[in-house]
This record gives sequence, structure tokens and C-alpha cells, in this order.
Amino acid sequence: MTDITKDTTATTAEGAKGLIRLSESAARALTTIGGVLTAAGAFLAWTWTSNFPGDLTYYGSPAGLQWLAFTAGLLTVLFSLAGYGVKGLRWLTPTGSTAPIVLSAFAGLAVTWFSLIAIAVELGGVANWVVGGILAGIFSIVPVIGALALPKPGPATQDTGIKATLAAYVAKPSSTKPLPQLPGWQQRGIIAIVIALGLYVFTYGIDTQGGELFSGFLFLAVFGLWALHSAGLLDRFSALTEAHKGYAVTLAFAAAAIFPFTQNNDHDANVGVNILIFGTVALGLNIVVGLTGLLDLGYVAFLGVGAYTAALFSGSAYSTITGFSLPFWAAALAGTAASLVFGVLIGAPTLRLRGDYLAIVTLGFGEIFRITVRNLDGSSGPDITNGPNGIADIPDLSIAGFNFGESHNIAGFTLGRFANYYLLMLIVTVIVVLVFNRASDSRIGRAWVAIREDETAATAMGINGFRVKLIAFALGASLAGLAGSVNAHVSSSVVPDPYVFAGPVAPNSAFLLAAVVLGGMGTVSGPLLGAALLYLIPEKLEFLKEYQLLAFGIALIILMRFRPEGVIANRRRQLEFHEDKDQDPTEPTAPAAPAATAGV
Repeated sequence: MTDITKDTTATTAEGAKGLIRLSESAARALTTIGGVLTAAGAFLAWTWTSNFPGDLTYYGSPAGLQWLAFTAGLLTVLFSLAGYGVKGLRWLTPTGSTAPIVLSAFAGLAVTWFSLIAIAVELGGVANWVVGGILAGIFSIVPVIGALALPKPGPATQDTGIKATLAAYVAKPSSTKPLPQLPGWQQRGIIAIVIALGLYVFTYGIDTQGGELFSGFLFLAVFGLWALHSAGLLDRFSALTEAHKGYAVTLAFAAAAIFPFTQNNDHDANVGVNILIFGTVALGLNIVVGLTGLLDLGYVAFLGVGAYTAALFSGSAYSTITGFSLPFWAAALAGTAASLVFGVLIGAPTLRLRGDYLAIVTLGFGEIFRITVRNLDGSSGPDITNGPNGIADIPDLSIAGFNFGESHNIAGFTLGRFANYYLLMLIVTVIVVLVFNRASDSRIGRAWVAIREDETAATAMGINGFRVKLIAFALGASLAGLAGSVNAHVSSSVVPDPYVFAGPVAPNSAFLLAAVVLGGMGTVSGPLLGAALLYLIPEKLEFLKEYQLLAFGIALIILMRFRPEGVIANRRRQLEFHEDKDQDPTEPTAPAAPAATAGV
């Protein structure tokens, strides 16, 4: 019996090892030295010509991609030293996992070797590498070797295969140590620092010039955030924001308001305002899909209804309603009301359907809307929307003497046209977030969740499923109409072509649905983050040309494989997707509840 116990213990200890066999002390030393070398490699010249974006030809003066490699090397060193238990750095790894070290090492490897490959491809061969670039590539391999030799994260298992070891690095992080009791002012200070850092990272990502630098930024951002998640730092920050929810939300919107003041290029403000528009529309769709569980494939039509309504009453010379215009607040209400009416008219006869049948009907509604506005040109139908030409030359808004189409100097900063509309759209986003939160926390919101989980059981408990679903459909449509009213003035024209299910131009129904699913259904920040990623990534990856959608699709498949609940997961959905993984394998499975008490 003793021999059997010894054999089992030895096997379990062996299963805790990584892919490469080294002693733990040697592996940690190699990882730390490798991180230092990766950071040092950023100070070497990587190519001999300045034709490559960022000019990586200088020794001792990193630029662009080299700074990203330096950051990855620094993260590797910090996480490695925290694993050693260095005083002052222990807070970096609340879970005590080795996964953050591995992920940060791979970040340095990905950024460095992507840069070298991009240099070879764009400049015509590896002859464009210099000794410094080759050394930097070799240096970035060293911490990966050391990190893979560390004990794999999670509980030790008898399976030592490559598949099992790699799976341990993508699994849900182990339990995080309890958050230390800090004074309230320190907790609020941490929240402020993290939000300021988030604003800096977002601003850096938008400001990146060239697809190569943005791709390197993506590698660092993905592996870096993954490392922070595995370390348990994101869970700790979530606990802090939950304890100071109002303070954190206020600071987040304050940081968003500061964004246009950090930009010298109005094009970046244009990217920001479009992200807010699409994020707001995605929040409306989140009510229908995320909370109520209704698959709507024609939701972009409600955005079009609001946009066309606002355009018709804008006073444009191309509007078919001449001699009459509404102030913005009235036009926005008209667009919201028109979308609400269409939501009720479409939802009333169709919401008795479920699943695929409902999806097909909503897809048909989206196509009907696009075809209808194309035919309302005075030839195929009444002259209302000018057909395929749309309504152009929509005048800029002017509210209380503030013309949104002109540049304004505020506190020494110049705000251009798109920066003005960005701040207006931020106010609209605040309104939509408040409506979403109040609705989801209300009795109606709980009824939506009950319908999503099991409509039959919810109906048996006395919930009027049709009425509840119709409210969700109408509210989601009205929020899309509100965003469409602003979108019409931002784009200065409204045409029917963008309002399709899927297409190369955002927004479209597939784009909005992907933003909700990838960002995190049922959450507020998830659709906003999803819209930001889905709009920003294609905007920056134009250098891929015809391979852009292929690369984008591969990235989405990888994300859905390892995090199907979305980047920012709703707690309920996270438990649904990882129910089996969360159970301790050493504990017996609990018996199923009897049928009569399973719903209690």
C-alpha cells in the first residue's frame, strides 16, 4: 500500500512539470534572464533601412515595435520575480500561477518575431535583418524556454502530454487570494490609476500608424491581458469596481470624455464617435439577444429607421420634407419613436415564433427595409427617401449656439468636428447605459432572463412571454433609433447600402451581433468593448488587403474556442460555459435533483 502511494505521489509531481524538463529554480532563473534579454534586445537595431515603418535602425533608441517588445520583456521579469516571492511584487500574482510568466514570455516572442518576419516580407528577404535583430529574436526565445519548464498552472495531474499542459494555460485561473483590506481612498486610487492606464492603452492603439505597429500592439494587448487575467489581477480589479461601482463608472465616462482632448488628429476622433455609435446600438441589441435570448438578424434596420427619420427632418436640401425642420432634440425623439413603432409593428406578429424561425423573419425584415428605402424614389414608389441616392448634405447640428461642424478651442485644446460629435454621442451613450441598467435590474429585466433560460417554465410561473418579449424588442429598437439620429448628422448623409445583414462596411446586423457575442452577452461593457474591437481592428489592418477577413475570422474562432462566454463575461453565462471545469475533479459529482424540486 505504501509503494502504491509513493508511485501515485511521484506521478502527480511529474504531472505538475512543464513541457521542458528543468529544475524549478533553473527555469525561473532562465525566465528572468530571458526577460531582461528581451527588453535589452529592444535597444538594438533590427534592420538597416528606415523604409520599414517605425525606423528600427538605431542602437540605444527603441521605436514602435521595439518598445512593445521591451514592455513584454519587462512584464516577464516582473511576473518571474513575483513568482520568486520578491517583497513588493507578490501582489502581482494573487493566484500563484505560472501562467502569467508563460503568457508574457510568449508576448515578447510574438512581437519580436512578427516584426522580423514583417521586415523580411515587406523589404524583400531576411537579408534586411541586421545582427541586432537576429540577437533580439534569439533573446525572445530564452524566456519562453524557461517559462515552459516551470510547473504548469492548476492542480497537478497525471497527464503530462503537450495537449494537457497547453490546456492548463488557457483554463480558468485558480482561486484568487482574498483582497487585502485597504483604506477606501487607496481602493479608489487604484481604480483611478487603472482607468487612466486603460485610457492610455486605448489612445495608443488608436494613434498607431501602420498595420505592422497595430498588429504588434494587438499581440502585446492580447497576451498581456491574458496574463493579467491568469494572475488574478483582473478579478481583484473587478472586486474593487463592484465595491465602488458608482465611482468606477463615473471615472470611466470621465476618461472617455478626456479622450478627444488627447488627439491631434480628428480622424481618430471619428473612429471614437463611430465606436460609440455602434457600441450604443449593440447595447440595444444586447437587450434582445443577451437578456431575452431572441436572435434578431435584422436589427440594423432600426438604426436605419432612426437615421432616415432624423435626416428627413434635418432641413437638408435633399430631404423630401421641405420647408420644415426640427431641432435636434425633437429629431432624436422622432427617430426614437419611429424605431419604437417599427419595433412594435414587426414584433407583434413575429414574436410568437422561436429560435430559427424568429431569426429568419427578422432577417427578412432587415432586407425588406433596405429594399423599401431604395424603391421610395418617386419612380418605383412614393418619393420619400430619394431611393439609392439617399439624403445627402445633412447640416451639422447647432445646439444653444454651439455649432458641431466647426472647430472650437476649449482650455487650450482644439476640438474638431468629429470630436464635438464624440462628446455628444458620449452623452447619448450614458443615457443608453442608464436605461439598460435600470431595465435589466427591474422586474421586467428578471422576466427577460427567465424567458431566455426557459420560456415554457417562465410562462408556467405566470410571466406573459409575448408581452415581455415585445417590450424588449421595442426598447432595443428605440435605442437603435436614438443612435441612428446622431449617426445621420455625423455621416452627413444617409443611403440604404449599409443597412444589410453582412457586408464590408460597418454597421451591419452581423457586425452588431458579433459585437454582443464576442464582447459578452448580458453585460454593459461587453458590447461596447466588442464594438470597439470589431471597428478598430479592420480599420488598422488594411495592409492585409484581401486577407483581412481571413485573419479576422481566424482571430474570432480562436477567441470563441477559448472564451465562448465573451471577453467580458456575465457571471451566469460563465458558469454555464465552464460548469464542468469549475468542479473539483477530486470531489464526487452531486446527484441530480429530483424532478419535483429541480426548479426550486
